[in-house]
Amino acid sequence: MSIWLFVTAFGLAIAVALYAALAERQRRVFIRRAQGAPSGMVEVRSASGARRTAGMERVLREVQALGRRLPAPLFGTGLARTLACAGFDQPAAPAVYAGIQLLWGALVVAIGLVVAPRDDMVSYSLSLMLAVALAVFTPRAVLDRLIAARQHRIRLGVPDALDLLVVCIEAGTALDASLQRVAREMVTMHPALAGELTVMTRRMSAGVSRADALTLLHERTGVSELRSLATHLIQSERWGTSVAAVLRVYARDLRRKRRLVAEKRAATAGTRMLFPLALFIFPTIFIVILGPAILQIGAAFRGMAR
Repeated sequence: MSIWLFVTAFGLAIAVALYAALAERQRRVFIRRAQGAPSGMVEVRSASGARRTAGMERVLREVQALGRRLPAPLFGTGLARTLACAGFDQPAAPAVYAGIQLLWGALVVAIGLVVAPRDDMVSYSLSLMLAVALAVFTPRAVLDRLIAARQHRIRLGVPDALDLLVVCIEAGTALDASLQRVAREMVTMHPALAGELTVMTRRMSAGVSRADALTLLHERTGVSELRSLATHLIQSERWGTSVAAVLRVYARDLRRKRRLVAEKRAATAGTRMLFPLALFIFPTIFIVILGPAILQIGAAFRGMAR
């Protein structure tokens, strides 16, 4: 049991460290994109830090080159799109994800083989089945969690981005320039949304039409609010209506929907509290209230028996 606890704690520590490193690197990438810096640009603060950063960038370039050499059908376009929704849009992201899956599976299965009880065949088989299930489903569950958290951050920043966009458009700035300005201004508050807006504006600068860039924005994030935003902007451009008025109404609708969702969650808070109350609080209350009475009744019965 002690070996199992040690190995589990060690694995969790490695997972948390990797997640923190990836999240910090992704945040810096978003900030560099929003500021207009190239993706390979790094901050040099000291000689040792510069050597470490250069080594990490060299390893990253090698992994990206390996990902480009691998055939696309090996992982499928669906995996690349899913990883892009989580914020990992590098060419080598599918290969890195597959490597993490293999390493995690080998680690979990090896731990299962070591700690599984060998005196009982049924327990041994169940332990191996549990290890295989953890190896198969854990990476996907973590990826889904990262996607949901990133979509939530982007969803929270959409109304603020629309307000800034309305201000820029009403000041006389063109829509493309307004999107670039909003991406620069929101880099500190909502870096994920700022990074996606920066990618979209760069695609439009490279010759991609605005409708296609807006559609790709929704495909990269999977946020339904951005799909509705793309539809509103495309229809406004097609029919010649005021973009600022459309965006103002849409931002008001988004804030109303967010308030309704918050009210709904607040209304169902009592129902969600039933399970923790019944599982943790009520037994403690019963022990505190009925414990002394049960002890006294037991002592009385022991006295009568004597």
